[in-house]
Amino acid sequence: MKTKTILITGSGSGFGKGAAIGMAKNGHNIIATVHVSSQVTPLREEVTALGLSDKIRVERLDLTDQYDIKQALKWDFDILWNNAGMGEAGPVWEIPVDIVRKNYEVNVFLPLVLTQGVVQRWVREGKKGKVVFTSSMGGLFTPANWGTYVSTKHALESFAEAMQQELVAYGIKVQTINPGAYYTGYNETMADNPFRWLDDEVNFTKRADLRKGFDDFFATPEGKMDATEMIDRMIEIVPSDEGKFRNVVPKVIEDMLKDHQLKAWENTI
Repeated sequence: MKTKTILITGSGSGFGKGAAIGMAKNGHNIIATVHVSSQVTPLREEVTALGLSDKIRVERLDLTDQYDIKQALKWDFDILWNNAGMGEAGPVWEIPVDIVRKNYEVNVFLPLVLTQGVVQRWVREGKKGKVVFTSSMGGLFTPANWGTYVSTKHALESFAEAMQQELVAYGIKVQTINPGAYYTGYNETMADNPFRWLDDEVNFTKRADLRKGFDDFFATPEGKMDATEMIDRMIEIVPSDEGKFRNVVPKVIEDMLKDHQLKAWENTI
């Protein structure tokens, strides 16, 4: 495989950080971007300690900062991996809509701003690049109390599918990666978010019941899978010139989603 230069958003922790290091070890050049300035120096120091400072460049890219985005659009890279995201959980029928709006801003609208800027530049320059979106198993089904977050991933799935068709004529490839509930801390902190607004005096959904539902899920093997498996697959998928449009990991989750989608046709009210 030819050496690629890969821009990754959300590289400060979790999948993005693990895969950045792994792809750099495989010889690729990485622009690892993080959301806040305080993450930059620690990651640069870690990269240096790993002997990868010639392969990984660490930059801040706060998608809410238009100047950060303008700067990023000047960088030269072959693959854009939209990996940054955040999640809001809790009952959709009670969650404050401004919180829903913010989740869409971070997970859908701002990555779209960045992606439009990148692919339009590539089309102008005749560059045949690739765009990868970190979606989720939740991009393909909706469990109760995760509806806000997973609906943003449903939206990303739709944008990615449209873009794949729209950009094929320009030689630009589009892919999604759909992780199961791997243990990176991301899902666990997302599960804490509703408790900043959920009020037993006001809401019908009780705090203790929601907490128990989340805790029960995280206690299952499916709720706390080792992230190494996913990172290893990302290291293969992201730089590759070939592969599936949609990449669900692990296989047991892919099978579960296919089964769920078939059953959806028979779902009754």
